[in-house]
Amino acid sequence: MSTLLMSDKDTLVMKLLHYFITNQGYNPIVLHGAQNEIWLENLDSEYKIVRIVSNYIHNDEQFNYDILKTKQIAKKIKKKTFSFHIKTLSIFINLGDNVKVLNSENYTFENIDCIGVNDINEISNYRFVIDSFPEIMKETNYNEDGLALFARLSKEINDKSGEDARKAEDVFAKKTPYVTYTLILINVLVFIAMYIFGKGSENVDTLIDFGALAPSNVLKGHEFWRLITSAFIHIGFWHLLCNMYSLYVIGSQLESFYGKVKYIIIYFGSAVLGNLMSLLFVTDAVSAGASGAIFGLLGSLLYFGYHYRVYFGTVVKSQIIPLIVLNLSLGYFLEGINNYAHVGGLIGGILLSIMVGVKYKTSRFEKNNGIILVLIYTAFLIYMGFFR
Repeated sequence: MSTLLMSDKDTLVMKLLHYFITNQGYNPIVLHGAQNEIWLENLDSEYKIVRIVSNYIHNDEQFNYDILKTKQIAKKIKKKTFSFHIKTLSIFINLGDNVKVLNSENYTFENIDCIGVNDINEISNYRFVIDSFPEIMKETNYNEDGLALFARLSKEINDKSGEDARKAEDVFAKKTPYVTYTLILINVLVFIAMYIFGKGSENVDTLIDFGALAPSNVLKGHEFWRLITSAFIHIGFWHLLCNMYSLYVIGSQLESFYGKVKYIIIYFGSAVLGNLMSLLFVTDAVSAGASGAIFGLLGSLLYFGYHYRVYFGTVVKSQIIPLIVLNLSLGYFLEGINNYAHVGGLIGGILLSIMVGVKYKTSRFEKNNGIILVLIYTAFLIYMGFFR
């Protein structure tokens, strides 16, 4: 009965699916109109796309058409996921004898590597596959067969898919952004206090008294606390309104994605690094505002979007990057905008995000590299600002 219910090709498909999903971290891609083929993606792997094709390929013409179709779909995935290079492995399990174009010496068609197998053991004939997936033969050697094997593989695939869904829900679940609300409240209270206890938010003496970034006070007076306090000072109502609206929109998302502790590190770290960058170029004007920190959040969102580009690829290209470019461009053309703090915060936000990591995505190795990069960047800014 087991043999009747599950053919050899069904078994082969299940073994491949189980290996790539549970062992290699691939996820299925839903494609409309793609029949008798399964697409899997792992954007962190050498082969970002793996196709398992059970459709019968009769001859070279049909095979070449399949390659053309694969190129077109891969190109769309490349644009959607903001990837510079998409390498695809196509595994054909139902090739006809008239397919002559695919052989041991001709298996690559631009960025698509192809193999034809009728049994899992035939994968060992393709050295380039073994080099990329060294454990594939070992990990697909099962003791069970028939329905017992099907039941085991199905359960483990479903368990892995359920775990991935739980992780995605954990990351993307809406959470109350208490830190963002607190930051907005502090900014508003400081703004009001500047009118109650000072001469207003546009008075230079009041700005300095409340902690604005006065280069001479920091570079010569060693009032380093201004690197942080200046992020809570705003010059005029519209400056406060624009920054607080941006903080609410961007900060609420980032706090939810990263968690409160990481979010605080990114926010305050970006504010300090943005102000350190400002000190290199703006030496004769008082500056203030949360813009450096907010640009850091934009950089952090860019880094997050890169790791979750299956979900965010289109948003990164159509919204985040244009928003960054537009705001930086306005900073260069409009007077009174400290674009150096924006650039410093943007770079700082990206590096700090690498350091703290994206949940379920960033490895310990990447985090360690992030720590090193943040230290180098900070040391460079301090040296250029204070010791050159």
